[in-house]
Amino acid sequence: MSVTTVRLQAEVEEHLEAIAGRLHRSKGWVINQALSEYIEKQQREQARWQQTLDAMESAAQGKVVDANDVHSWLNSWGTENEQDAPRSGN
Repeated sequence: MSVTTVRLQAEVEEHLEAIAGRLHRSKGWVINQALSEYIEKQQREQARWQQTLDAMESAAQGKVVDANDVHSWLNSWGTENEQDAPRSGN
């Protein structure tokens, strides 16, 4: 485990101490938890952004599904004749 020094604003330090006290944990533990959650969130957002770029590229290549096919598929949900998800023609 490495050591990193961080300068905190007074208000942040007060909240950090309060949280650590309430949880009966060290400030370092709280900081590690918060940073771990932040990093996971950033990774999810980056993955979503890449999925968006991939989808835009796919659409630019004409790999799309007709809206009527999608509506028909959605309307079949929960019925005896539920359809498979439509696929692009390309």
